[in-house]
Amino acid sequence: MNRHHDPNPFDEEDEEIVNPFSKGAGGAGRVPASSKTAGFGNNFDATVDIPLDNVNDSSKKQRELSDWEAQLKKREMDIKRREEAIAKSGVKISNKNWPPFFPIIHHDIANEIPVHAQKLQYLAFLSWLGIVLCLVFNVIAVTVCWIKGGGVKIFFLATIYALLGCPISYVLWYRPLYRAMSTDSAFKFGWFFFFYLIHIGFCIFAAIAPPIIFQGQSFTGVLAAIDVISSSLLVGIFYFVGFALFCLESLLSFWVLQKIYIYFRGNK
Repeated sequence: MNRHHDPNPFDEEDEEIVNPFSKGAGGAGRVPASSKTAGFGNNFDATVDIPLDNVNDSSKKQRELSDWEAQLKKREMDIKRREEAIAKSGVKISNKNWPPFFPIIHHDIANEIPVHAQKLQYLAFLSWLGIVLCLVFNVIAVTVCWIKGGGVKIFFLATIYALLGCPISYVLWYRPLYRAMSTDSAFKFGWFFFFYLIHIGFCIFAAIAPPIIFQGQSFTGVLAAIDVISSSLLVGIFYFVGFALFCLESLLSFWVLQKIYIYFRGNK
């Protein structure tokens, strides 16, 4: 097979066609290699268009983020300055933490009452819980009496006693004692003694339940228990239980009063 006439790819003639810089090149239709496309059809001198909107948006977001951080730091500094001012003024911030399932008051004997006075404070707290229990059970017993035909008036009176007695006892004598124990204030102790004596008198009155001032059967006292047991044994049992609770609360209150008075005299 004769391959003599096969074209030589390295021949000068072909080189002249390919090489634009060879002699005689420069005819029409010749395209320099530098002007041809490279890669995937992109020119070497092609420019890349970057949308300016994206750049502006990113810059704007960065400025907004910086402003937000500055405002946050400013608020933190304001809060710190307020906390420092409150701490210097001696005012304590009390967070509600009792009862745990529905906090309505601040109560932290272990951290706010001196160790030697914590036992007395717990006894006083037990006394306050005792009057709350007495008033709540009083409502239950009177409700049973009302269902058995005792009348709706005594039910409303017993409910008023409970709704007023629980918070008033806390504000008038338990909270002042709590502050007196933590600050050793003689004025707070005097306030406590005055209203705690009224509390003891109320417990004695409720345990007797005489038919004067208040409707007699609105308290589960001994006289009311004797009065209702003749008509209903079930109501009488509830009333006698309420009478026992008021008696226990009265005895506990006398004991707490004596203990706190000895403590007060010992510190003065």
